[in-house]
Amino acid sequence: MNPIKNKKNLDTAVDEIRNFAYTYIEKYSPSKQQLRTYLFKKLIKKEQKTINKKEIFSLIDAVIISLIDQKFLSDEYYSDSKSKIFYRRGYSLNKIRYNLIKKGIDQKYIKASISKIKENESDPDFFSAIKMCKRRRIGPNREESNRSLFYKKDISILARSGFSYEVSKKVLDLPKAEFMKFCKMI
Repeated sequence: MNPIKNKKNLDTAVDEIRNFAYTYIEKYSPSKQQLRTYLFKKLIKKEQKTINKKEIFSLIDAVIISLIDQKFLSDEYYSDSKSKIFYRRGYSLNKIRYNLIKKGIDQKYIKASISKIKENESDPDFFSAIKMCKRRRIGPNREESNRSLFYKKDISILARSGFSYEVSKKVLDLPKAEFMKFCKMI
């Protein structure tokens, strides 16, 4: 039942998986789920023969556990670093949460990362919405004559970015001078 017949082939397979993992971690700094998916795709491409997928996943999981023990891989660190990067880009907290869920991060790490952002920043969604308006040149960044014409479009852009209606309305109703003060603060 085991496709890897002897211990020598098993050791070489594990070493090969570990080498693939090291090169991928060195290049991308992934989450556990991303690394697991990558290694599985890599092994399926390499081994064209019929192989039991459960056994491949068990080998991959063994390698991932050893990488976690060696502190090469940490979902907690990944969650913290990605959430900071996303916040600096102007993502809303909802969009940050959704992106981390897509990457396969555990809910406890996501909640911890979001709470760290909330502790360090006062009203993080408001300032992220200002960053979004500045980057996309919408809302208070438009000319005064065009602001009322594009109000619905601007509010829908902010809604698709994960901002609540109240935050979007608050940012879009800012006067241009006050908006520029907030832009300088960021």
